[in-house]
Amino acid sequence: MPIAWNEESGTLHLYNNRMSYLIQLVHGKYPAHLYWGKRVQTLQPSSILQFKGRAFSPSTEPGDPAFSLNTLPQEYPAFGNGDFRSPAYQLRSKDGSTVTEFVYDSHEIMKGKPLLKGLPASYVEADSEAETLVITMVDSMLGMGMNLFYTIYHDLDVIARSVSFENRGSQNVVLEKCMSMSVDFHHSNWDWLHLHGTWARERHIERKPLHHGTQSISSSRGASSHQQNPFLALLSQHANEEDGEVYGFSLVYSGNFQADIEVNSFQTTRISMGINPFNFSWLLKPGEQFQTPETLMVYSSDGLGGMSRTYHKLLRERICRGVYRDKARPILINNWEATRFHFNEKKLKEIADAGKDLGIELFVLDDGWFGHRENDKSSLGDWFVNKKKLPNGLDGLADYVRKKGMQFGLWVEPEMVSPDSDLYRKHPDWCIHVPGRSRTLSRNQLILDLSREEVCDYIIGILTELFKSTTISYVKWDMNRNMTEVGSAALPPERQKETAHRYMLGLYRILETLTGRFPQILFESCSGGGGRFDPGMLYYMPQTWTSDNTDAVERLKIQYGTSIVYPAITMGAHVSDVPNHQVGRTTPLLMRCHVAMAANLGFELNIDKLSTDDKKVVKEQIHLYHRIKELVFFGNLYRLLSPFDGMDAAWMYVAQNQERAVVFYFKTLATPNPPFLRLKLQGLNPLERYRINDGKLEYFGDELMKMGLNLPLIKKDFFSFIFLIEAKSRACHHPKEGVPGR
Repeated sequence: MPIAWNEESGTLHLYNNRMSYLIQLVHGKYPAHLYWGKRVQTLQPSSILQFKGRAFSPSTEPGDPAFSLNTLPQEYPAFGNGDFRSPAYQLRSKDGSTVTEFVYDSHEIMKGKPLLKGLPASYVEADSEAETLVITMVDSMLGMGMNLFYTIYHDLDVIARSVSFENRGSQNVVLEKCMSMSVDFHHSNWDWLHLHGTWARERHIERKPLHHGTQSISSSRGASSHQQNPFLALLSQHANEEDGEVYGFSLVYSGNFQADIEVNSFQTTRISMGINPFNFSWLLKPGEQFQTPETLMVYSSDGLGGMSRTYHKLLRERICRGVYRDKARPILINNWEATRFHFNEKKLKEIADAGKDLGIELFVLDDGWFGHRENDKSSLGDWFVNKKKLPNGLDGLADYVRKKGMQFGLWVEPEMVSPDSDLYRKHPDWCIHVPGRSRTLSRNQLILDLSREEVCDYIIGILTELFKSTTISYVKWDMNRNMTEVGSAALPPERQKETAHRYMLGLYRILETLTGRFPQILFESCSGGGGRFDPGMLYYMPQTWTSDNTDAVERLKIQYGTSIVYPAITMGAHVSDVPNHQVGRTTPLLMRCHVAMAANLGFELNIDKLSTDDKKVVKEQIHLYHRIKELVFFGNLYRLLSPFDGMDAAWMYVAQNQERAVVFYFKTLATPNPPFLRLKLQGLNPLERYRINDGKLEYFGDELMKMGLNLPLIKKDFFSFIFLIEAKSRACHHPKEGVPGR
């Protein structure tokens, strides 16, 4: 049983074969955090918790001056009753007070994992995969109940946490802060790592030692954002890719979030994560409930790489859903960078023809096919075909593509509306706005108010008709601006601060409905590239456009940083024209292919204008990609060289059975008279013999991991190489298919 209750000591032990998480009910009413880390048999609470009176730490329990909530490592701390650290939640009662006193009432241990109503979350396919602990707390004076949810997976070092609040009383209560989790660590000797960025420079890695006070990441943009990803990690100070303790925290949510790390005067560390309390509140009337999003907490004793591989398996198998979850994705050609808005049916057919000849499997029609869309100044919301560009309609173009043996895909941006559109002229109050205030435009568009049920119903209806109008295999769902003038014409004054979260609930309802109605469609999320790359979106759309920046050199950092949490199968990556549209850099076609082949390979360029030599390169790399894509999508990732540390980058994917692996190596800038370099591999079977690129020489796995693999002597900038590694026993049964990566 992975959750054990010891009534005598008042402890709850969540465990699997590798990890333990222990809670003690102190004084029978305060859930305290004892331990989270490598598996232990049990703990004596008296050896963990020490109670001693400390100056300016109020005594909470009458007759026990040594006890104070200000020094207790709590599971879900409150405000106002002696703990001066940051609370996990704050409620406001009818009299204006924000003091609460929730105490333990009961707990329940159940097999499996319940769904979260209206929210994306990790899941199980069989109750035997996990167990869930629910600790019920009550504030009898307020008439409030609170459930703390903990799910531990048997085969993954993961604990999923969330909280629900229930108004059991007779008066209204307002939630002003409600984080999804809180954990108190007994020391502060940690580094912390997060993923920061901006448009076209998403998810760069930053690692720093903790300092006294509060370190925080957040978004108040109405989306998880380009600027900060809803993830952070605590690392032991000497932890690296292979060794050391790492604790990861990832929020399954796509809207405003906040994650705080607080180091107090006693060198303890408190970490919390959840909905951003800035400009948030939620009115709970008698009988109503509120559910927080879920935080996925991962423990690794095998360094940052071990944490990443746990997240990859969890997100790939128990966040992503649908028929494409376990399937290799098609190679696509998208017309955007080749044509922008300026295309006609003839040009699109030429791109499709060229793509088919090169072995591309999916043609995607991007922005500009609808309404009177000649630029980005009109027509969002008017989802009818522009017959000037497509006289035979979408179905005519889709039929042409399908007859060539390719699939057909389409770009949409349903959450937005252009002021110059039939929809806006008919429903000007359907956008997020504050009456009497100016309506700020971004990319010449406004945001539809998805907190309104009728707006969500409109989007569901219009897209249902669109997706039924022709056979569509893929949809790129874009979102190209963040929220301003946040308000809803449909909400009363006391609920205006609910707008941003209600928007997310509306979006999730739309996505749940459409993905359920059209399970055959592969949905890809996009927000100006990677502005909403989070587990919440992956629950509905199993891949995300990683960044609008398709420069091969910049993508090394973007994809490397993204891999800290997200598996390769969730990343869209395209080969584009040079000079690159974002940075003006010219890189070889081979390197551009290799970078994109480390994720979901696609093309976004004038493919019909490629030279004969370039077409040959593309064909060869597509052929290679078919050999390695199962490794990339479903293998274990090992990061070998970081592009943040120098001019080299390398990573590898290893099959679950260790019989195959593929290594990607990149050099951005060459140096004169360089040294000979060896690349130490990881994840192989040390006793297995391997062949490299179908060669005759055999290497034991331990040799490749301890001594390394010789790298070619590189005398030019922007060089890349792929090594395909196969176990001798496997290679003997498979004919040679050509040496990859040359």
